[in-house]
Amino acid sequence: MSGARRAAILLLTLGEQDAAEVLKHLSARDVQAVGTAMATLTNVSREQVEQVLNHLNDDMGRQTSLGVGTEEYIRKMLVSALGETKAGSLIDRILLGRSTKGLESLKWMESRAIAEMVGMEHPQIIALVLAHLEPDQAAEVIGYLPARVRSDAVMRIANLDGVQPHALNELDEIMERQFSGTSTKLKSASVGGLKAAADILNAMESNREAELMSAIRGQDAGLGGRIEELMFVFEDLADLDDRSMQTLLREVPSARLITALKGAEPAVRDKIFANMSQRAADMLRDDLEVKGPVKLSEVDAAQKEVLTIARKLADAGQISLSADGDEFV
Repeated sequence: MSGARRAAILLLTLGEQDAAEVLKHLSARDVQAVGTAMATLTNVSREQVEQVLNHLNDDMGRQTSLGVGTEEYIRKMLVSALGETKAGSLIDRILLGRSTKGLESLKWMESRAIAEMVGMEHPQIIALVLAHLEPDQAAEVIGYLPARVRSDAVMRIANLDGVQPHALNELDEIMERQFSGTSTKLKSASVGGLKAAADILNAMESNREAELMSAIRGQDAGLGGRIEELMFVFEDLADLDDRSMQTLLREVPSARLITALKGAEPAVRDKIFANMSQRAADMLRDDLEVKGPVKLSEVDAAQKEVLTIARKLADAGQISLSADGDEFV
């Protein structure tokens, strides 16, 4: 069962108000994924509900079976969580397949559609749009862009060190006209930068990431080096302090961890085993031994998922991604 489906089942057990409170803390991409999963839920059995609740160490094992996630429930919940305007756009996206409005609402669009919309624009426009997206979505959009503009767009993101608010508002108005709707004026000019470029590259498939980094280094070796210094790859997990590793392991689904470790360096495996109980480490070793061959693309996807969780924990101040990071108190 996917994470989005598990989350959808859990939210349906909570009721509209509590579910709305949970959704307020999710990103646009996560809300869309969970909302879409809720809209497609049918005939959820007691066993599935118990599986989800047990996975979350909840005490709701006696919850009755769930039915279809109705449109009315989803509408009320999203309006309560996000407000009338944003919820209306998301409801259209999930239930009706319509587009949304404004620059900020690009986060609710399909990556291919964004690429088609901006693919013929000036590279600086493309860079500004990508800088406003979540790293994983920006990485997907780049994958749909013409090959000739990919590295240029990433380099421009890395070199963004401040954009005048009026320029962002003009871009927002362009997007607004695309959708013939209204948008919220942008208040911040803090977009892009080396960290944004590194996060986008981190979210890409390994082969595409390597291809773009090679192109960037070929055009500007200094810039490429500065971006690489900020990138965090799976092998860097071996450098985490023990407390950070233990926190990370509590958040990573065991099935995804097993897949990710199929292609891991010994140092990463050893670090993970060392931060588990002996029993848990032995079970993980057994699972790795009995698991058959796994496609490299599946291993790469699992490792990217683990890294995404690590970066979210780091952004929340719960872990440090460097071996000599600040101590926790």
